[in-house]
Amino acid sequence: MTENNTITCEKYLPHAPAAVWKALTDPDLHARWWAAGDVKAVVGHRFTLDMGDFGQQPCEVTAVDEERLLAYRFAEGTLDTTVTWTLHPEGEGTRLVLTHTGFDLDSPMGRQAYEGMGHGWPHVLDRLAAVLL
Repeated sequence: MTENNTITCEKYLPHAPAAVWKALTDPDLHARWWAAGDVKAVVGHRFTLDMGDFGQQPCEVTAVDEERLLAYRFAEGTLDTTVTWTLHPEGEGTRLVLTHTGFDLDSPMGRQAYEGMGHGWPHVLDRLAAVLL
């Protein structure tokens, strides 16, 4: 789902928040479902995600609430967007909400990224679910 310059996706995962958090913050697991990079849940930590054909994307962690929230600037210097992962315990599992915001819809690159990622994020969340099995 997309609104204005924000993409929001959510997925119920039949796994505890600790397992989902590990998939979001462990570099080895992260590389298996989305992109390789030295992601760490430490505010101020800078890392680069290898997005394959889309190049190396610099990121900086902006907010951490252990097993609840991870936010980082994504593609600094080009897209300049923010990716936020929010984990909500639900029954025996976790409802994971992804919010990707800050797209410049007046720029052709921003508009293209917004449209592409709006279609792509649900597939990325499916891959994350597969890593947790």
